[in-house]
Amino acid sequence: MLKSKTFLKKTRAGGVMKIVREHYLRDDIGCGAPGCAACGGAHEGPVLEPQPLDPASSLCPRPHYLLPDTNVLLHQIDVLEDPAIRNVIVLQTVLQEVRNRSAPVYKRIRDVTNNQEKHFYTFTNEHHRETYVEQEQGENANDRNDRAIRVAAKWYNEHLKKMSAENHLQVIFITNDRKNKEKAIEEGIPAFTCEEYVKSLTANPELIDRLACLSEEGNEIENGRIIFSEHLPLSKLQQGIKSGTYLQGTFRASRENYLEATVWVHGDTEEDKEIILQGLKNLNRAVHEDIVAVELLPKNQWVAPSSVVLHDEGQNEDDVEKEEERERILKTAVSEKMLKPTGRVVGIIKRNWRPYCGMLSKSDIKESRRHLFTPADRRIPRIRIETRQASALEGRRIIVAIDGWPRNSRYPNGHFVKNLGEVGEKETETEVLLLEHDVPHQPFSQAVLSFLPKMPWSITEKDMKNREDLRHLCVCSVDPPGCTDIDDALHCRELENGNLERIDMVPELLSSNLCSLRCNVDRLAFSCIWEMNHDAEILKVRFTKSVINSKASLTYAEAQMRIDSAAMNDDITTSLRGLNKLAKILKKRRIEKGALTLSSPEVRFHMDSETHDPIDLQTKELRETNSMVEEFMLLANISVAKKIHEEFSEHALLRKHPAPPPSNYEILVKAAKSKNLEIKTDTAKSLADSLDRADSPTFPYLNTLLRILATRCMMQAVYFCSGMDNDFHHYGLASPIYTHFTSPIRRYADIIVHRLLAVAIGADCTYPELTDKHKLADLCKNLNFRHKMAQYAQRASVAFHTQLFFKSKGIVSEEAYILFVRKNAIVVLIPKYGLEGTVFFEEKDKPKPKLIYDDEVPSLKIEDTVFHIFDKVKVKIMLDSSNLQHQKIRMSLVEPQIPGISILADTPNMDSDEPERKKKKHEK
Repeated sequence: MLKSKTFLKKTRAGGVMKIVREHYLRDDIGCGAPGCAACGGAHEGPVLEPQPLDPASSLCPRPHYLLPDTNVLLHQIDVLEDPAIRNVIVLQTVLQEVRNRSAPVYKRIRDVTNNQEKHFYTFTNEHHRETYVEQEQGENANDRNDRAIRVAAKWYNEHLKKMSAENHLQVIFITNDRKNKEKAIEEGIPAFTCEEYVKSLTANPELIDRLACLSEEGNEIENGRIIFSEHLPLSKLQQGIKSGTYLQGTFRASRENYLEATVWVHGDTEEDKEIILQGLKNLNRAVHEDIVAVELLPKNQWVAPSSVVLHDEGQNEDDVEKEEERERILKTAVSEKMLKPTGRVVGIIKRNWRPYCGMLSKSDIKESRRHLFTPADRRIPRIRIETRQASALEGRRIIVAIDGWPRNSRYPNGHFVKNLGEVGEKETETEVLLLEHDVPHQPFSQAVLSFLPKMPWSITEKDMKNREDLRHLCVCSVDPPGCTDIDDALHCRELENGNLERIDMVPELLSSNLCSLRCNVDRLAFSCIWEMNHDAEILKVRFTKSVINSKASLTYAEAQMRIDSAAMNDDITTSLRGLNKLAKILKKRRIEKGALTLSSPEVRFHMDSETHDPIDLQTKELRETNSMVEEFMLLANISVAKKIHEEFSEHALLRKHPAPPPSNYEILVKAAKSKNLEIKTDTAKSLADSLDRADSPTFPYLNTLLRILATRCMMQAVYFCSGMDNDFHHYGLASPIYTHFTSPIRRYADIIVHRLLAVAIGADCTYPELTDKHKLADLCKNLNFRHKMAQYAQRASVAFHTQLFFKSKGIVSEEAYILFVRKNAIVVLIPKYGLEGTVFFEEKDKPKPKLIYDDEVPSLKIEDTVFHIFDKVKVKIMLDSSNLQHQKIRMSLVEPQIPGISILADTPNMDSDEPERKKKKHEK
């Protein structure tokens, strides 16, 4: 059956165009119930169970299917995902609305419908002849969709009666819309709210905790005091943004100070796009990553970024006076040039809430169901939830979702989602850091795995057709110990004309086995081949798909040993020496152009082979061979960047590193000045030269510290589409153009670059979507987000394994250097471990020492002792397990000795788990 709809549309030229849309209605769409004679019994994909017995409901004792409306799907997805909820009919009308309103929920519901164990069935009611409804005159789209859902629910109940006389199957309509529920009941449709239905599942009381708290009634704090100002409606916000009264931006909460945040204004200039927010009322219920509207405060109310470290200690919700007292600490006298544009949140344009990992802070009130949840991410406020299983959840990592934040509540309301496991367990904490940093880690689906080549795999004649055979060359790889994803290999040989050839190999397939350039096996690769003279000047460059056979898989130490050994003169060693000689020339030339040699303390863990716990912690040792590999990787990336930009000037995927604004260097310049050194920052070259000159015969580690601090001043390098940007320069490498080509096993950007390069050399033509610069720009945006999240996840993993290391090692004292001074703390670096931490000088329930902070120097005076950046101190390191919400490495000052502040090196801190640990060790 064909329905058609005709409407008129005005064109850009001012004319009128008649549009006819055809809508096909069918009789052969199945209901999803197996064995249904009326439908013919044939269904594709997951189907409903014939006689659903679970979950048992006191409201609906008969076997039944559930049919939720759009808002239930949107807001109660955590309930629907629970294994107890099965046999759900998802209407096409509902699915389309969810898709338009929330992409994350849409993806989650698609995942659930694809899970055959859940028995979720998608019914295309909009194309079924008996369930399709047309919009009536005067009826809005929302009311039409509500009616369509009720029509489908009624049709299902009547349809299922036809299956057999004995069949007692019902379809239960689930809606939280009071009017919609009333209309359904009037029309003879069994209907309940989600809360009513969930509370009727007597065998599954834990499901109640997963209900989203949508109504603010009954969830207000008892004194009813209004804490926050009202958020303006979206229409007023949009008018204000258009007129310039308000500014739109992304809310970024501070990790170090829960009373401070910044808003990055969208589409503004680099210098003026950051607005500071200070104080609970100015933050006005915004949550990290929300899109907000802010109002700038008058200049006489502008503030400077606070140097105070403040963490929310979970005061009573009605004790706002303590918050106001803490806010006064933030406001100290500063010079006018330190003041920054300051504002307040007037409304929320888009909430970007997600499920949060953390722990439950159980209420002190006996039998209370209301508790506070402390997120693992300090940028997220504590969340108030109701749960009946608080005792069982103590000491566990759990997931909680935010439902809303009333004006009279100190904290947002939320609900329990999932129990991840015991705090401190390696598997639990790894799951937490992956979830918190949005790192996809689900197993690959069978659909993906079906594309892998069948084993045993070998290179075929078809593979060789468009490839160059380079298996005769003496190629080798140089990587860290234990590396399995060997994604680059090197070669250097002297040509007949006296010049040198060098090849950089990168495989194109994605598999930890077939992509890895292991020795003595044939592998497919993408080769960048240079012909150079002995001064490392490139005479020719070409790119080809190839087949190689690596002759050796070496570690950096093994390659260095070959280069240094006078007794070794085989082909591999000769090739390595040639590569190393060229690499030194290439590096010298890069540095002369202004490339920066910065420093970052990298940590390497030595793991126990049985428990996989860290048994040693060291900073990574760098050899000449590290630099050798790096130089040729950089050269390959630059060469490929030039090639793809020559071929695709509008849609090459490139990587740039913006020059930092002058203000970023203030801390570096001040720190150097405190040691009577001058750092120039007007160009990358002047910065590089200044760092080279900044050394001290009596303080050899000073130059490393300066380079570490310089690294902190840098901007983030980003991927971008060449057709959407004019500035290609890579500041840190002093290169006019750059991309990523050399690591396709671990970076998706490199895969895209491989595809572009393949098209550029005529080896492929299967990716026409890469010529759409807008799609490529969106891809780059996602790559940048994923790259940032992967970096954060890596840091979190290092922090967790460092905690495991010190948990077994106990208390140690080590020399450290001050990297930053704060108003009430110093941030130190311990070279032995490459470990960074904060030494606090103000502790709860202890007398406050006399602290004088000078931002100009910068320095911190404690009693009669003054601390400057780069000063040498001695600290005690231990694992502080006193707060299970946030176990952390705790550092205390040992030297210099300050009465009432410093502690003895071998004194255990009663806040740590050291006494208990030693007791258990003694008992063994």
